[in-house]
Amino acid sequence: MSLTPAQLSGTATHRFGYLGPAGTFCQMALDAWEPAQSAEQVPCDSVVAALESLRHGDIDAAMVPIENSVEGGVSATLDALSVGSDLVITGEVLVPVTFVLAVRPGTRLDDVRAVGTHPHGWAQVRTWMNTNLPSAAYLTTLSTAAAAADLDPAAGDIAAYQAAVCAPVAAKIHSLDVLAEDIGDNGRAVTRFALVAPPGRTPPPTGADKTTLVLYQRDDHPGGLMEMLEQFAVRGVNMTRLESRPTGAAMGSYCFSIDMEGHIADARVAETLMGLKRVCAQVRYLGSYARADGRLTRTPVGTSDAEFDAARRWLEELRR
Repeated sequence: MSLTPAQLSGTATHRFGYLGPAGTFCQMALDAWEPAQSAEQVPCDSVVAALESLRHGDIDAAMVPIENSVEGGVSATLDALSVGSDLVITGEVLVPVTFVLAVRPGTRLDDVRAVGTHPHGWAQVRTWMNTNLPSAAYLTTLSTAAAAADLDPAAGDIAAYQAAVCAPVAAKIHSLDVLAEDIGDNGRAVTRFALVAPPGRTPPPTGADKTTLVLYQRDDHPGGLMEMLEQFAVRGVNMTRLESRPTGAAMGSYCFSIDMEGHIADARVAETLMGLKRVCAQVRYLGSYARADGRLTRTPVGTSDAEFDAARRWLEELRR
């Protein structure tokens, strides 16, 4: 059972923010999050705007995209979580991604000279576009649903493009015709969304958990990355995602965004965090939470809580 940010922080959760407008895949993820179904949903113009609203207390939690099975990590989310006041991930949702080419009623494929969509959407339909609309220009929008909203007949002639790549629900909301369905290059594409909240009580371990971190090196030196990675390896902790992101401090200055299997309550994960704290300039803890796919964490021999406890008792005996 999912815990709400209210249960985790001890305060009421009334407002859930998401990357808007209505009809985004982000809203679909929020709709799938049971505690949010009876709460107010607040569309935000961007991921950064959603997280800043959360930091300012204007909303109680935010659903934001964090990873795509085709394009990898969502840079805007990873960067916004790595700076500013602390926020934590309390849960995740997986949403299969299906794209359509939507147009105003009466528009034909031959009429399309430009297409609007979000960069992650465009990256997942490039093959279809090169085959079917090779001469069409690509224009960036804040979200896939925003591309559809600007084509809404009620919005007037405000769009500089004639077609939008969006979710089927966005085309329906904005009374658009669908010229082509399932235009994604990968029929198995999935986007992972994270429910983010202010720091509070960590969700209890389930046995199928993830922990997310951002690591900063003390300095750039040979073997520096290996020093960090060996903290995971020697404790039997598997990483499910590792990405480098520029810190903006200088050319070549990077931090590392990491998802690992396990929960902060697990001894092997706690020991890993302590090891990272010793070798890193900063360890930014972004939460432990249940995996959306429910896949149980495999614990290698020698890394269970019982084995860590036995080793600790053995050492205490030696010290006495």
